[in-house]
Amino acid sequence: MLAHRIIPCLDCDLEKPGGRVVKGIKFKKIRYTGLPWELAERYYKEGADEIVFLDITASAEKRTTMVEVVKKTCQKVFIPITVGGGIRSVEDAQRLFRAGADKISINTAAIQNPKLVKKLSKTFGSQAVVVAIDAKSRGNWFECSIYGGRKFTGVDAILWAKKVAELGAGEILLTSMDRDGTKEGFDLELTKRISKSVFIPVIASGGAGKKEHFLEAFTKGKADATLAASLFHFREIKISELKRYLKEKVINVR
Repeated sequence: MLAHRIIPCLDCDLEKPGGRVVKGIKFKKIRYTGLPWELAERYYKEGADEIVFLDITASAEKRTTMVEVVKKTCQKVFIPITVGGGIRSVEDAQRLFRAGADKISINTAAIQNPKLVKKLSKTFGSQAVVVAIDAKSRGNWFECSIYGGRKFTGVDAILWAKKVAELGAGEILLTSMDRDGTKEGFDLELTKRISKSVFIPVIASGGAGKKEHFLEAFTKGKADATLAASLFHFREIKISELKRYLKEKVINVR
């Protein structure tokens, strides 16, 4: 069995000179937390398994900015780096891979053009393609959103997860919009339903507030990895301490 992963997420606002990392609550109430390459280096030293960069203000003209962020980060960080936001073509992905990214993450472009998932997978390998799903509870189902949570699609998250797995995605980055930034715990129902529906790894995101929440995501939610932001950014939990706790609970972590 593969070891469970702990992944810090860096939401990057590249509209500011040089870029900065921010964090919100339920995709709103954004506040500044630091510089992307500095935080990434800190997490690398603390024992993070991977780093995820998400360009939350992505547009085509910001692609060069993210390339520079990745290049700068890769000078001192030697764990896998995933980059998402504004990737709409093989060429967009290629620029990020050349800068040092190990994986790319797509959401809006995947829903608008599902064939892109297959094309990216065939070009770079499924292990390098992550499909992000930002989902909101609608009672008895979960709806996918795009454009950083600003537009809803009518697409059922469970069915969409199955489809992207079939199209060649190597992993799903699943964020609960209802839990994002709340520290109330991961959405275990959403995570479990998607984890049981697909044959590829699922990263649970949105809602981590204490060590027990990570344990629940792995045991009850059946997640393969967990992603968090503010807990790590504001030093509320150290990655090394979290891993020690999980090992004590007999969770296989790196």
